[in-house]
Amino acid sequence: MQDLDALLADKDPDRWLSSRFVADPAARADLVALYSLDNELGAVGRKVRDPLVGEMRLAWWREALEGLIARGDTRGHAVLEGLKGARLPMDTVAGLPDRYIDALEPPKDDEALLARIDETDGVVMALAALRLHPDARVEQVADAARALHLARAGQADRAAVRAVLEQGRTALASLPQAAFPAVAHAALATAYAGRGRTGPLGKRLRITWAVLTGKL
Repeated sequence: MQDLDALLADKDPDRWLSSRFVADPAARADLVALYSLDNELGAVGRKVRDPLVGEMRLAWWREALEGLIARGDTRGHAVLEGLKGARLPMDTVAGLPDRYIDALEPPKDDEALLARIDETDGVVMALAALRLHPDARVEQVADAARALHLARAGQADRAAVRAVLEQGRTALASLPQAAFPAVAHAALATAYAGRGRTGPLGKRLRITWAVLTGKL
């Protein structure tokens, strides 16, 4: 069985670094499982050119998550094992594959792109925040998710990314401190937008600063 924590550290070091600031081992493990699922779902759209094939693969995940909820069936998959018993709103988690099915087709305009980010990256970030504090709300993290996605995908320059982060500053300020590790990796957005290469130490420092200050 794959070690999800080690795999996330290798494939998704940004979110893995943020999760290190979660003191509760059970909550940290739940975030690792959630992020691992998100990476599996997101990879379908990046790797599959035929939308029909993508739909089939994402449908497998929908059925697998439904089986996990109904019967505790993990199909021997490490991600499903990690999600078994997780203290997450599993009905919402089980709906993630359908959100990624909707994201297989290119967005028709900027408004559709932002809506897509909200429905995928934004929902996952909100689920992580909610796992860390029951008072976390999706609107508190929406702009952080938007900024990070746009920056990493090369869909916005540094000034535009900063504007998105500034737009969400007030909402983010109301996010409970305990939930901040769910968004801390968004502190890397401006670096990605600037096409700069930020090494492991630089990332760690940026994320640490974000957690300590509650600012991105």
